[in-house]
Amino acid sequence: MTSKQRAYLKGLAMNIEPIFQVGKSSLTPEVTNAVSESFNTHELIKIAVLKNCLDDPREIATVLAERTHSEVVQVIGKKIVLYKENKDHKKIELPR
Repeated sequence: MTSKQRAYLKGLAMNIEPIFQVGKSSLTPEVTNAVSESFNTHELIKIAVLKNCLDDPREIATVLAERTHSEVVQVIGKKIVLYKENKDHKKIELPR
């Protein structure tokens, strides 16, 4: 992913609300499966890491992206933004 594409996705992510929360039990298989399934309907997903989660949000983002075969767009504070291109129902057209 180029920096231009990443900047474009960051702009889109500003307007969306987090659809998942990672709590004190950190990254469970259930959270991973739910995020993976949500990529069927969304290409860009924002995740909130709650204050009671002791793990590093960047670490969580890296592991989650690896497990769901997506890309980390950004991690700001306790917010994670992931992107995964949907081949069948492409909604976001990335700049070249």
